[in-house]
Amino acid sequence: MDLYNALALLLVTAAGFAYVNHRFLRMPPAIGLMVLGLAASLLLVLLAKFDVQPVLDLARIVSKLDFSRIVMQVMLGFLLFAGAIHVDAGRLGKLRWPVGALALVGTPVSTLLVATAMFFLLPLFDLPTPFIYCLLFGALISPTDPIAVLSILTKANISKSLETKIVGESLFNDGVGVVLFVVTLEVATLGPQDFTFSHALAVFARETLGGLALGTALGLGTAWLLRTIDNYQVEVLLTLAVVAGGTALATRLHTSGPLAMVMAGLLVGHFSRSGGVMSDESQDYVDKFWELVDEVLNALLFVLMGLEVLVLDIPGRTVLVGLAAIVVVLLARWVAVSVPLVFLRLLPTFQPSDHGVAVLTWGGLRGGLSVALALSLPPTMPRELLVGITYVIVVFSIVGQGLTIGPLVRWLGVGRPAAE
Repeated sequence: MDLYNALALLLVTAAGFAYVNHRFLRMPPAIGLMVLGLAASLLLVLLAKFDVQPVLDLARIVSKLDFSRIVMQVMLGFLLFAGAIHVDAGRLGKLRWPVGALALVGTPVSTLLVATAMFFLLPLFDLPTPFIYCLLFGALISPTDPIAVLSILTKANISKSLETKIVGESLFNDGVGVVLFVVTLEVATLGPQDFTFSHALAVFARETLGGLALGTALGLGTAWLLRTIDNYQVEVLLTLAVVAGGTALATRLHTSGPLAMVMAGLLVGHFSRSGGVMSDESQDYVDKFWELVDEVLNALLFVLMGLEVLVLDIPGRTVLVGLAAIVVVLLARWVAVSVPLVFLRLLPTFQPSDHGVAVLTWGGLRGGLSVALALSLPPTMPRELLVGITYVIVVFSIVGQGLTIGPLVRWLGVGRPAAE
């Protein structure tokens, strides 16, 4: 019953906040829901200091929710598939070099830069932390969150080419970031003396290549099944099954579920729109179904992130470190974007954008993925410190960067032409 009460609380809260935001605030949905969740949580925290019983009961319900498991094992696969199925795979294929370089090169570069900077920054706040834990923080904070990016940046009226780069990178670099996090966590758990480079390489290959292979197989298999029937109820059910079953299978095979769902979504979306795989009626139902899933799960996720303040203990010193870490993460993001693009300029077919680095840097939003990874850390590590810093960065990223990315795009003149 506790699980039902928690889900009921999230749904009712999300619906109420969505109404208030749409009726009065008019913010982008993800930002509005998180702002309202944060404001409500801070008010409830204040009331909790006076031992208001309903507030204490609410905090108890929220504390029973395993945020990390909900995001990583339930929401993430559905949200990634919902985002990927609507991406123009043909356009993404033309941008495969910048997208691939940003995900495969930029994420490790950012991880190392953030780790090094935090290793020297934390002692300034009397919080010296071993480098391995700084590296762990770098791995969890470096990937841009596809959920936040898809829900905010696609509404910012960015040019289609730049939007595809940002969304495509976010869809793939979260898988790379999760793999880096898993490998670093094993090093931190076992100790460097018991962990070999060959083992790290095997883990990376199993997670990355295995996830891509599984997603390709699931996507092609589902596309073939969709070609053989014309019944929108069954077709919607097949797409739902590939996400639920594919995520469970990826966990069983110890491969990257996020990468598998991205590949499956891209392939199903591409083939369903070409070659008469689906009728217009079925295509319309499938698109609207996954748009609805995307909106509902996004609403639940961002409300849950706001309500997490009720159960997180973030001291003032940690907030200060988090504010300083915002600058570190943004600078690391700028370098991680700039380095791959420098080498890509050598390709004769690459067409750089004068303001692409600025938009890619500021548009690299962090969200629920980073918070979920931080909350998954064991208590034997500096978990509370890293969770607090992560939460401060995520709040700034979604609210601060999310609200200003649109004005930045207009100021730089890289908005979407009327013809697009």
